[in-house]
Amino acid sequence: MRRILPFLVLVALPALAQQPAAPPAVSAKSFGEVALHPEREAPASAVSLNESRLSAEVSATVQEVAFDVGQVAPKGAVLIRLETRDHELALAKAQASLDSSRARARLAEQQLNRARELAKQNFYSAEALSQKETELAVHQAQVKLDAAQRAQAQRNLEKCTLRAPFQAIVRSRQAQVGELAAPGTPLMTLSDAAHIEIAAQVPPRDIASLQGATAVRFTGSGGEHAVKLLRVSPAISREARSVEVRLAFDGKPAAPGADGRILWRDPQPHLPAELVSKRGTVFGVFILESGKARFVALPGAQEGRPVAAPMLADRMIFVDGRHGLADGQAVQLKK
Repeated sequence: MRRILPFLVLVALPALAQQPAAPPAVSAKSFGEVALHPEREAPASAVSLNESRLSAEVSATVQEVAFDVGQVAPKGAVLIRLETRDHELALAKAQASLDSSRARARLAEQQLNRARELAKQNFYSAEALSQKETELAVHQAQVKLDAAQRAQAQRNLEKCTLRAPFQAIVRSRQAQVGELAAPGTPLMTLSDAAHIEIAAQVPPRDIASLQGATAVRFTGSGGEHAVKLLRVSPAISREARSVEVRLAFDGKPAAPGADGRILWRDPQPHLPAELVSKRGTVFGVFILESGKARFVALPGAQEGRPVAAPMLADRMIFVDGRHGLADGQAVQLKK
């Protein structure tokens, strides 16, 4: 009996080796079940559309500064008053010159009319009549010149009152009461409180996802705000290798100068990074096709990062048991 047992074992081993290996058991889910929409972000800040520096346009002494740093001035409010006495005198002088030239023009017109009547009676020569017409034209031109000078004097008087060109936040104040302000002297720096946008620096690869996003948020020290895309610059910053994007607040804006980030979800479905496999030097994913594992290459895929994969819609993606699979290998699904 001891001689028969080794013989039986030797006969049984080849039989066992010839049995085919069972297909590996795997589990799969539809792409819609595993897909995600990664959140994108980019640095951003709230900027005022108007950052204006008010300067004196005439030479005058600062008489009054109505608003100080940090205050908000309504549109049209008086910010600074300059001494007006010198410009009032200049306006009065211009008005007197205009009145005088108008009087001379009226006299010249009366003399011309009288000369025309005498010329009809042959009591006035044609040469003398032409001279009267010329005198009237000269006086009328002087009236126009004096009227322009009066308007300029009036304009200079108005420039002594500096008003807010928009709803303004006073950022800095250079004007001091009693100082002489020459033309071009900076007096006050303003930020537009009513027109504020978001300026964001977005990598070029994320522009398409931002344009397709259904909701964008700006978050910073002042909290979170809903924003909407306004425009995308066609230029790429050479230094930062980013594209400037402008967005508008959808509601109450943040304070000008507030720093933060814009956040949005990529509208394109992505395959999670943990489901990306590597075969040789190619990154891809295993899908179920007619009971077999098929390896689909994913262009642009990177290790450890989700990858956009719209071509996988309506495909079954292997979730478990995929690590040892080969392309075309038969598989069986776990129950």
